[in-house]
Amino acid sequence: MQFGILGPLVVRSADGDLIAVGGPRPRTLLALLLLDAGRTVGVERLIDGQYGERPPAGAANAVQAQISRLRRNLPADLIEFHGAGYRLAIDPEDVDAHRFERLARDGRRLLAAGHHAGAAGLLREGLGLWRGPALADVAAAPFAGTQVSRLEELRLTAVEDLADAELALADTSPVAELQELVAAHPLRERPRGLLMRALHAA
Repeated sequence: MQFGILGPLVVRSADGDLIAVGGPRPRTLLALLLLDAGRTVGVERLIDGQYGERPPAGAANAVQAQISRLRRNLPADLIEFHGAGYRLAIDPEDVDAHRFERLARDGRRLLAAGHHAGAAGLLREGLGLWRGPALADVAAAPFAGTQVSRLEELRLTAVEDLADAELALADTSPVAELQELVAAHPLRERPRGLLMRALHAA
């Protein structure tokens, strides 16, 4: 199965079919589990992530009910209970956000080593996983703000790294992309420096 949170939450079967996961609460719960795919997430954290500082009475029972709804739509053994929390028993690589982070990290490592073509390939692949704003349909949940900011910062850094890699390749000129980036983020210094390099090279 494949899971996407770099945009609206999507779940696809092994055949590529979309799987419905229910309303806002189950979707929020699934997003929380996906951010820690393969690791146990405590019930208290699941409650805080959904309800913030003022959870309703019976919030733990509500989480249990939402888990039951998710289990009805997903393979039965996908969500495991481990004492104080729940674990989504999947490979983190099955989640677009984790795959993007790995590709961005590997791309940056290649960039630092001077392997510009390889870096550009990995960074393009990672950025191609984005379908819109991160966690788009659960962005109002209490947990989402911090995670959205973190993922968007990683995305922006990857865009900058890609421009840096492309500047070293003779067949590419990221001037237009960098002009858009500077306009969208006028207070960031790195895109301005990259744009100056791109204009000089052009």
